[in-house]
Amino acid sequence: MTAGTLPWVSLVALLGAVLLWLQRRSFVKERSNVAANGDQRGSLLKAVGDSAPMAIVVYNDTGRITYANGAALTLFAEDQPLEDQNFLRLVQGAPESLQQALVRDGDALFTVEQAGESATYSLSRRLFDLSGERHTLLIVKELTPELGRQEIDVWKNVIRIINHELNNSLAPISSMVHSARLIAQNPEHLPKLGRVFDTIEERTQHLAAFLEGYARFARLPKPRPDRVAWQPFLDNLQALFPQARFGPAPAQDGWFDSGQMQQTLINLLKNAHEASGESPDVFVAVEMAADGAASITVTDRGVGMSDDVLRHALVPFFSTKAKGTGLGLALCREIVEAHRGKLRLLRRTGGGMEITCWLPGKSTVIAPRTGRLTLTRA
Repeated sequence: MTAGTLPWVSLVALLGAVLLWLQRRSFVKERSNVAANGDQRGSLLKAVGDSAPMAIVVYNDTGRITYANGAALTLFAEDQPLEDQNFLRLVQGAPESLQQALVRDGDALFTVEQAGESATYSLSRRLFDLSGERHTLLIVKELTPELGRQEIDVWKNVIRIINHELNNSLAPISSMVHSARLIAQNPEHLPKLGRVFDTIEERTQHLAAFLEGYARFARLPKPRPDRVAWQPFLDNLQALFPQARFGPAPAQDGWFDSGQMQQTLINLLKNAHEASGESPDVFVAVEMAADGAASITVTDRGVGMSDDVLRHALVPFFSTKAKGTGLGLALCREIVEAHRGKLRLLRRTGGGMEITCWLPGKSTVIAPRTGRLTLTRA
């Protein structure tokens, strides 16, 4: 689960409870002979929605609110009734960040500044049909406490990793400085100074590279997509990784930031070779869709990933390597998602990994994530 999302199982259960209650309430109005049974179920399902910690609002196409739970009354109306009011008119006076989140496709995060303090919320929206009428189900949950805890956990992890790397380098440097002092006192050992200086230089270069990796992750610029011919792009990668096999280059140009995607594939190919040992079987394939979207797949027959590693592989600072920073795959995901693309990791049957970068084309239409649930038909 990522910051800004609700646990999927809980969300599905909650949506189902609220929608079933709405369906039951409509059904009861139309079928009086089952009113008693419907009221019992409706009361139970309404209780589920009212006990939910997130704000839940349901309104129809005209904006009329047909359901609002207790959390919604507290968040939006200072505990005053909301049913039968017009939600679309109410939000006209809402903070601009909430209004912008409501007009976006799919789910969103927004932050509200009030009384000198900021609060971050997640907004989930789903469309569904009820008795032939379109409704919108809106769920809003404050994330500020969760984000605060996650931010602290991330900082703790960063500090732990930096402390580990600094100690790994400063300890031998300190030891070498002490050795250099002893050598200076014994001129007959002066030839050994060369090895001392070599060790100090190696450790300082390692620290510089380590810190540069963090800095590069933090200052990653926005991608500048442009037309990219596949053959020269793949040829450059082939020159860097001559042991890897490459499939045919598509005739149709790609649409992406060449420099950033080259860095992404260098990271993926480097990981594939390191996981494969002395006999790497690494293959790169590119497939193009009619709308210009591209799928770049890197496969290997290395050691693969365990369930735990696969779950955490894209989390920044997570690494199974003794000298790893945990930024390689995280940087890959950051670059691909900045292109509005997706990075997918799969284990291969027979061992190894399959990692696919999906990149939209210039004219690709990305479908919104907002779903529809049709409960009844007119």
